[in-house]
Amino acid sequence: MSRIVFITQQVDPDHPALAATIPQIAALAARVDEVVVLADSALPAALPANCRVRTFRAPTQAGRGLRFVGALTPELRDRPLGVLAHMCPIYAILAAPLARPLGVPVLLWFTHWRARPKLAVAERLATRVLTVDASSFPLRSAKVRAIGHAVDTARFACGDARGGDRLRLVALGRYAASKRYELLFRGVELARERGLDATLAVYGPVLTQEEREYRAALRPPTGVELHDAVGGSEVPALLRGYDALLSATRSGSADKAVLEAAASCVPVVAATAPVDGALRFTTADELATRLHEFAALDAPTRRELGRGARAEVVRRHSVDSWADGVLRTFADSRRG
Repeated sequence: MSRIVFITQQVDPDHPALAATIPQIAALAARVDEVVVLADSALPAALPANCRVRTFRAPTQAGRGLRFVGALTPELRDRPLGVLAHMCPIYAILAAPLARPLGVPVLLWFTHWRARPKLAVAERLATRVLTVDASSFPLRSAKVRAIGHAVDTARFACGDARGGDRLRLVALGRYAASKRYELLFRGVELARERGLDATLAVYGPVLTQEEREYRAALRPPTGVELHDAVGGSEVPALLRGYDALLSATRSGSADKAVLEAAASCVPVVAATAPVDGALRFTTADELATRLHEFAALDAPTRRELGRGARAEVVRRHSVDSWADGVLRTFADSRRG
């Protein structure tokens, strides 16, 4: 029986940051007999029938570690195809000494611009590291394999592109310094000063103290509104209500919101974007210029931009191509 162990923090379809793990798990489950999901907490009903959940929540860090080891160890006895640690380096650190001596590869999926000390340890212990592209893993390593993002394109449908010079803009993502919201704010402010009727709505979760402090320090100008995150199930409909998505995410961070907007045929104006057709900028002045250029496009041209970007996401960043990449890496790892 083919089996995979998938380790994540939470399984919750409405979690603002981790809801995307559910289609990832489902895509893997469609390719193997069973996926064993180890999580701090989970809603098993959100997963396919051939998924089995084991949780390791505990009131202390040491307790979580012990419960984690207790949950993983019996799942290794029959030699699964491999273990995939999702985003948290500590999972790879704890899993590798248990799995790799048995010939079970341990993969770490990680995409973020910041390299914390645990990540270097996880990179050394993991068999391979999976990420979106060469820029989305912050360490140089021969273990890195780029397999694209995992966008559940079936959830995102194209809306009707609107013409006109009144722009309703949206930005999605955590309130974190890597998102550089101040740059977006200034660009929109300049565009408005130059006569463009543009508004920007920002939606994002606040999951850490650092993010709370960052949001509290933001000073949105006229025309910009800050909102709490919406549930993962609400994102497709939210995106279709806007003319374009803005992203100033720094180079090295693969911005999944950009790909989700593209999957919805929503044009993208971004500092760094992994899809063709995005209008790019580096400064607030350039952003204001791009917004004026975009406002001048008619509805058919905007629609063409959006549909071209969606085709690229389906080809390079779909959850199915991602799952194929995971299984391919498991197979390559087992061959050495």
